[in-house]
Amino acid sequence: MVEDPVIELRDVGVRYGDVPALEGINLTVLRHDFLGIIGPNGGGKSTLLKVILGLISPDSGVVKVLGESPTHSRRAVGYVAQRPVFDRDFPASVWDVVLMGRYALRGLFRRYGTADAVAAEQSLERVGMLDARRKQIGRLSGGEQQRVFIARALVGEPQLLLLDEPLASVDPSMQTGLYELLGDLRHSLTVVMVSHDIGAISVHVDSIACLNRRLFHHGSRELTPAILEATYQCPVQLIAHGPVPHRVLKEH
Repeated sequence: MVEDPVIELRDVGVRYGDVPALEGINLTVLRHDFLGIIGPNGGGKSTLLKVILGLISPDSGVVKVLGESPTHSRRAVGYVAQRPVFDRDFPASVWDVVLMGRYALRGLFRRYGTADAVAAEQSLERVGMLDARRKQIGRLSGGEQQRVFIARALVGEPQLLLLDEPLASVDPSMQTGLYELLGDLRHSLTVVMVSHDIGAISVHVDSIACLNRRLFHHGSRELTPAILEATYQCPVQLIAHGPVPHRVLKEH
């Protein structure tokens, strides 16, 4: 059975003044896909996520998310930023942070109800952080905080989850668990994640998009040296993950 497309971009272009950020992007992401987006800094990865969220209107092309314009489908999209900025001394608990994700459903200044509490509990349990619900968010480790922010995105009951470098500040020892969590989530929703970790992402995702203003590859997670060098515009060194890590591409 062919899955429905969740994201459809056709000839999408974005410019910041005279500088092109995205050029001629054609991308289709199907339901329950776990897509990893890689590419160099300044290659347009975050811009692409903002286009999908409806925060940036493209200068050319058509964008459909869940069959509608991004502004109309935004409530069905969860988002986890690269480095959420917050005061680590602010006395907000994990529970408080996760409930914030219900604003889009409840509206500001409306009391939380039983359905909100049930959704928050289920989301925290889903990411393995229910026992920490009364802890102050600023006292958690980087990996624990990211799990909470993922729970905040999930509590709004999204059909699509977008993550912008969610593991950038997470200790390597906790990254595998977070990758496994995201892999499990894609059984109930679609996951799109931006990452710089080429080796790890190629192990955990279903498909990969290589982006540097233009889309150089979308599909198989088996990446060739030619694809990577075209994307990064230079030779790339890659360490393969496995029982015996090994270099598979020539050194830069």
